[in-house]
Amino acid sequence: MTTPDRELLSRTARNAVRALMSDLVAGAIGEYWENEHFAQNPDATPGEGGVRKQLFDSYASSVDWTDEDHVTRALRVFESMLRRLDRDNRKFEGNGLPAETVADLREAFAQDGCRLDDELRLHTARVARLTVHVDGLTEASGIHAELERVRRFGADYPDDAIGAAKQLIEATAKLVMLKRKLPVDERQDLPALIKQAQQALHLHPAAVPPARNASSPDNADSIKRILGALTSAAIGVAELRDRYGTGHGRLTAPTGLGPRHARFAVGTAATWCELMLDTLADPDAPWRRASATTLPAGGTPQPPHEPA
Repeated sequence: MTTPDRELLSRTARNAVRALMSDLVAGAIGEYWENEHFAQNPDATPGEGGVRKQLFDSYASSVDWTDEDHVTRALRVFESMLRRLDRDNRKFEGNGLPAETVADLREAFAQDGCRLDDELRLHTARVARLTVHVDGLTEASGIHAELERVRRFGADYPDDAIGAAKQLIEATAKLVMLKRKLPVDERQDLPALIKQAQQALHLHPAAVPPARNASSPDNADSIKRILGALTSAAIGVAELRDRYGTGHGRLTAPTGLGPRHARFAVGTAATWCELMLDTLADPDAPWRRASATTLPAGGTPQPPHEPA
């Protein structure tokens, strides 16, 4: 049984904006949504509140909150609404949105990695305190959603992105072991876990039987070389995190990291995680064709003997 993709923007953040709609003219509500190419959903179930909040709901229900492009456009809608509310308040001799309201909005958006600045602009460039727990990622969709989140938020916070990339590799490896019904030693280091997970899916060079015929790309020497490089790359992300990423107490912040380092680490993690998840789900993957997998005393799955 699969779980639905995780929403990239929580209901808490959405409701924080919705709560302010009574002070925004109805025409502006529709205009801002339609400027970002959203239309009313005629089948939307109206929520509690007045006409303007229900109008907001009719547009918001047409957003796929698990889709990166939809969420990016919806955040632009929210930004326009908040800035309009602030201007309208000042126009009538106010001081803009109340400080308490802004604080509540900031807290709500911060939970999703979004920063609301003093100009009421939203920035989706934050991975701060992102922690991936394998218990919460029992299906591949959760890991894919977290990868998308890190891709969106990592450029301006590369140390956070590197830490999150390492956590996603670890979560994926544990998920593989869980699905293969293999034990996980919580005390072992990540390189050992990476190796065990790849062996469990016959994706470690040492677990790939020699090629017996030209029609089996999974056994090709070129695949073995790629798998060896990918194993080293995944381990490299873990080592990079140990030196530069979040998750360790530091006296000084790491220097020299930039967006390219974040993209490199996240891209490497994404490639490794997606290979593992794709292979885990593939009904024709070599690990599924194995007649049996045995575990020696060390707990490392061994490749089956492949018939000639």
